[in-house]
Amino acid sequence: MEQEPKSRPFPGALGWAAGAAALVLVCALLLNGAGGRAALASAAARLEVPRQAAAPAAEADVGERVIPVGKAVGIKLFSDGVLVVGLSSVETQAGARSPGRDCGLKEGDVITHINGDEVDTIEAVQSLVEEQGAAPLTIQAVRGERQLQLTAAAVENRQGDYQLGVWLRDSMAGIGTVTFYDPDSGVFAALGHGINDVDTAMLMPMETGSIMPASVVQVKKGASGDPGELHGEFDLTRELGTLYANTGQGVFGRLEQGALETEQTPVPVAGRDQVHEGPATILSNIRGDEVEEFDIRITRVCPPGDGTRSLVLEVTDPDLLEAAGGIVQGMSGSPILQDGRLVGAVTHVLIDNPAQGYGILAETMLRQAQGGQS
Repeated sequence: MEQEPKSRPFPGALGWAAGAAALVLVCALLLNGAGGRAALASAAARLEVPRQAAAPAAEADVGERVIPVGKAVGIKLFSDGVLVVGLSSVETQAGARSPGRDCGLKEGDVITHINGDEVDTIEAVQSLVEEQGAAPLTIQAVRGERQLQLTAAAVENRQGDYQLGVWLRDSMAGIGTVTFYDPDSGVFAALGHGINDVDTAMLMPMETGSIMPASVVQVKKGASGDPGELHGEFDLTRELGTLYANTGQGVFGRLEQGALETEQTPVPVAGRDQVHEGPATILSNIRGDEVEEFDIRITRVCPPGDGTRSLVLEVTDPDLLEAAGGIVQGMSGSPILQDGRLVGAVTHVLIDNPAQGYGILAETMLRQAQGGQS
């Protein structure tokens, strides 16, 4: 595998959900693994950087006043186990065989152990398959809340390599926006929704992760039926903070001291009953390293339900409409301010109207940050 450059452009590839596009630019890095003896034809690769220890979870030490940020950052996430993102046939001398599918593996399963050895990288799986050859493998996996134990034997393809016919993912990376951080504890929240696998739409099971400095180099303007996106680059050699949780309400972690520079001062987090229809603003980073404030309108405060779509938003700022067409992918996590309070974060854009989108309530993200990994 070639070494990834320390700073590289990231155009972005997104997941889709119910007529709206989630706004984190989560891009799968391609694995140069098709020619290995244990070639699992992986759809994505782990980053060429070491795994870091996860940050300790917050223990209700996040205050009720936080600093809104709006800064784009690079986000890298390593999975806990390896995620099955596809199953395929292996062409052998005796015809097509599918050992992965035949043993009962399904897309969305998370493989945690093979022959009793813990696996959390594609390379670890490849090594064990290569060592075992045609002998049976005992596979432990998780499917939802269920623990599975399966048995599979790799088959030899026409080139003499042993394969299971399984596509795996063990890491993801992309660009998203930091919503807020607590000045006392250093706990931060970003995205407003989870990082989901782009093939299975499953929430990626996280072992470790971190955020890095990023700079927005281009904006693809959104249009009806074609959501725009931020194009950026980030520096793999520096870390601003370490993640401790990837949840449906966002990603959470702890900042290094002095890692994020901002002119914003602490503001109170609004409760649901303090959020109302009417003018508001968002903080977002769509040009270089600059965080700007743009006018929006909250057109609806939704009843309790889907937490990532608690607010309906409309961009009214002519500058943002001209530069980006409205809300674009990569702005996920942009803080929403109203009446001097942090009321939410941008989460989705409407595919047929990029001037409109959804947001999550800030109190929902705050509760998740206070609850830590629970």
